[in-house]
Amino acid sequence: MARASSGSDTRAGAVLRRLRGDILNGRLAPGSKLGFAELGERYEVSTGVLREVLPRLVEQGLATSEAQLGFRVVDVSVDKLMQLTDARVVLESIVIRDAIATGDIAWESEVVARHHTLERVGRTVTGDEVSDAWHAAHEAFHLAILAGCGNSYLYGAAARLRSISVVYRCWSTAEHRRTHRDVEGEHRAIMQATIGRDADLAVRLGERHIRLTTELLIASRPAAAPV
Repeated sequence: MARASSGSDTRAGAVLRRLRGDILNGRLAPGSKLGFAELGERYEVSTGVLREVLPRLVEQGLATSEAQLGFRVVDVSVDKLMQLTDARVVLESIVIRDAIATGDIAWESEVVARHHTLERVGRTVTGDEVSDAWHAAHEAFHLAILAGCGNSYLYGAAARLRSISVVYRCWSTAEHRRTHRDVEGEHRAIMQATIGRDADLAVRLGERHIRLTTELLIASRPAAAPV
């Protein structure tokens, strides 16, 4: 029995990772229906596994669920992005201050290691997309900073909002082509302020990083994007 359960968990985890990746990379469009039949065929998986996976996507903020309407990819709009940005700034500022105040040497080392990985992966743009490897390293770096927070509820809420914000990659193509933003420099400065225990600077840099991303995404959104 234990082995069967373990196999099911492994299968559900694999499908969750694929679904999450397809949402975050725009292969499943914001607001699109997540039907059991279509997903079952797409991922070659049973309805039972999908019934386990889809609620987890809702918990992560990447999908919604409504009676009679089923599951859908979370929708996006300028207004929602602005609200999300304000919420992230407030919450991440609290979490970063707590992390800097309470994080230990192991936490510092993890932040430095994740930043090193992010720099080594590099933000090379191929066609219209930044690589999945860079996106994964980017998320890991920022989460490593937040993970120093001693309050698991605050960390969990901040991580969830950060996850939702990545759905707005669907607006990011023009940003890569039209701007000469020094993203690497921004990350380096945030890392240095964090391990240097300069909470005021780390919070200020973090807010600028978030708000600049939002401004560029809104400025470069496709004409068909909802407002």
